[in-house]
Amino acid sequence: MDCDVAIVGYGPTGMALAALLGQQGRSVIVLERYQGLYNLPRAAAFDDETMRTFQKLGISEKVLPGTNIQRGYVWINGNDEVLLDIEYDNPGRCGWPSQYMMYQPHLEDTMDTLVRSTPGVEIRSGQTVIALADDGEGVTVTARDENGTEQTVRARYVVGCDGGNGFVRKHLDGKLEDLAFFENWLVCDFEMRRNVPGLPSFQQVCNPAQSISIVNIGPNHHRFSFRLEADADRDELVKPENVWPRVAAYLTPDDADLIRVANYTFLSCVTESWRKGRIMLAGDAAHQMPPFLAQGMVSGIRDARNLAWKLDMVLSGYDDGLLDTYQKEREPHVRYITDKAIELGRAQTMRDPEKARERDARMIAARKANHKPDKLVYPPLKGGLIDNDGALLPQGLVSTPARTALFDEIAGTGWLIVAADRPALSEISEGDLESWKAMGGSDAVFALTQMFGGGDIWDTNGVYGRWFSETGAVAAIVRPDSYVYGLAKTPGELSTLLGGLLSALGPR
Repeated sequence: MDCDVAIVGYGPTGMALAALLGQQGRSVIVLERYQGLYNLPRAAAFDDETMRTFQKLGISEKVLPGTNIQRGYVWINGNDEVLLDIEYDNPGRCGWPSQYMMYQPHLEDTMDTLVRSTPGVEIRSGQTVIALADDGEGVTVTARDENGTEQTVRARYVVGCDGGNGFVRKHLDGKLEDLAFFENWLVCDFEMRRNVPGLPSFQQVCNPAQSISIVNIGPNHHRFSFRLEADADRDELVKPENVWPRVAAYLTPDDADLIRVANYTFLSCVTESWRKGRIMLAGDAAHQMPPFLAQGMVSGIRDARNLAWKLDMVLSGYDDGLLDTYQKEREPHVRYITDKAIELGRAQTMRDPEKARERDARMIAARKANHKPDKLVYPPLKGGLIDNDGALLPQGLVSTPARTALFDEIAGTGWLIVAADRPALSEISEGDLESWKAMGGSDAVFALTQMFGGGDIWDTNGVYGRWFSETGAVAAIVRPDSYVYGLAKTPGELSTLLGGLLSALGPR
């Protein structure tokens, strides 16, 4: 074999997967059809869970200079009346601000530097994959360069991260389920020359005559997106002389340079099967969603985080069936977010003036009654390798005698038993404890309910005391992607929970 895993495509999903696998000591070859990075923004934002992944990869601080922390999101109607004013949590559940607006080229430069410096990971640019052959023992990947020269790569597994129109999904004959949202938008990106007072940082203009999305995309950059009608002349719309009149109420050429104009079709679809034998799909190759929740890129990075540790375990000798839990866990989560994005998109982009007036009246009345909008909470994982929970473990500040830091920095991000106190571990058998340690499991023990003996770490800002109280648990088993496999309310339940996990994973 040339490598453990071949990754087709080198956008954020492929980069994240390559870095995560390389961090675990796996050999990776990435095949990317373009010679260099795209170097223009596409995605606009990411959340605290994504920043937690960047934290794991050791690049969170390096990512920050290309971001702005977003404090809120405002909807207005065509009369400039505020319909909705959402406040983002800071910190969010994962210990970082809930919403970052970003300049994607900076993020990709940062990730690229990381990947290229990771031992065991090789990037082969200018290589278009043209064939895949899975013989049950591995996959032979054939790629062709710009001169027509072909090369093959032999890998134990292949992951297609090559987008919605990429080769891998088509090779697998991956059928798409259309979720019935299809909109054409004009996306216009600007590099700011100076500060413009009053320029909205994150605003949706819910005007039936012309829906507009206005977002900052990291420091010194701004994006305006305009919903288009079906009969719009796309060739004319992208001309700079036709863009500036659209943004004249907000910007002039003295304020900013127009750096990109593109017609985008916002799609919503899910591929029927994300795995066939030793070949899998991730990111846009597996699912696409409209951008109204800024969760497209984020969902691809979640795929990478879910898949990386499972591939690592299978490559270590655990049963290949573990990979079947990938789609079982990720697809319902993706569908929920896509449905919510479609719901928001339809509310924001109503074309019927009468329905829009009814929407406005309803939302303005709610604001006057001081009804704050509900926080959008993503569902826990279900099925797959989840016993009774599936939510993300919260991340707060914790302390040891040596230092104070975010939980993952202290406890690590492998298999983990998080316990409220030492007695919670008392009924685990010696055999199960040995098997747990053999798969890299460790523990993080607080002393939340005992005054004698103490724990290993201290709950510095109270996150874990509240969490144990809310869940009623004395301990939890946490997976390498920070999702909770299961909660235990007694030491006996923890012993049973661990036994069930070891049984589900099978022998190595």
